[in-house]
Amino acid sequence: MHADILLAPNSRRFGGGVLRHGLASLFLVLAVWCVAATLDTAGMQQKMVSRFGAARVVLLNNWFQLVAAAQPLGDEEKIKRINDFFNQFIQFESDISVWGQSDYWATPIEFIGIGRGDCEDYSIAKYYSLRLAGVPVNKMRLIYVKANRGNGAEAHMVLAYYSSPTAEPVILDNLEAAIRPASQRPDLTPVFSFNSRGIYSGVGGTEKMSAGGTGRLSRWEDLMRRARAEGFFD
Repeated sequence: MHADILLAPNSRRFGGGVLRHGLASLFLVLAVWCVAATLDTAGMQQKMVSRFGAARVVLLNNWFQLVAAAQPLGDEEKIKRINDFFNQFIQFESDISVWGQSDYWATPIEFIGIGRGDCEDYSIAKYYSLRLAGVPVNKMRLIYVKANRGNGAEAHMVLAYYSSPTAEPVILDNLEAAIRPASQRPDLTPVFSFNSRGIYSGVGGTEKMSAGGTGRLSRWEDLMRRARAEGFFD
């Protein structure tokens, strides 16, 4: 990567394409360093190799670069890139098939490592990735919904992004590639929402948290504990 930012003496001209490429590469290098300073990237790579094999480190490193490249961008571009990354590179599969359990919430490292997962895993990985990219907690909620896919309603989870407390959220979903406002997803009926600060009985951006914090959702509490052990912040 360092070689990408080395310019020939006669290429250092304002407005030159080579100079612009060099500066962009330099900014990416600096951003990757910032991510490395925030996360124990070497430790995560070691855990990835020990649990899932060396081949999975490639996708992990791609994810490090994705988060780094997203940091200076606006929120709209951040959510698009991170949503596309997981929807494109991770295969949907049930918890029974992947983990041998009826309901297991994978950490981002586990999700990337095994390369498969269900709706909770997609939503959680996108949530943590956007946190690392600089999106505040109060702009995001994980939402339990009932999804009507033509054969009846089934339990599902999506990630919602709120540009402001009073704004209509947009929905990041592994079932739909496009990020659309909630009003354009009539197939989804919200049940409740939550983030690392608490649980909400509805999905409104100005709604107050329910009493008891996140402790009332044991799977989320357990997931956050395991994610912290891997080096993530809530």
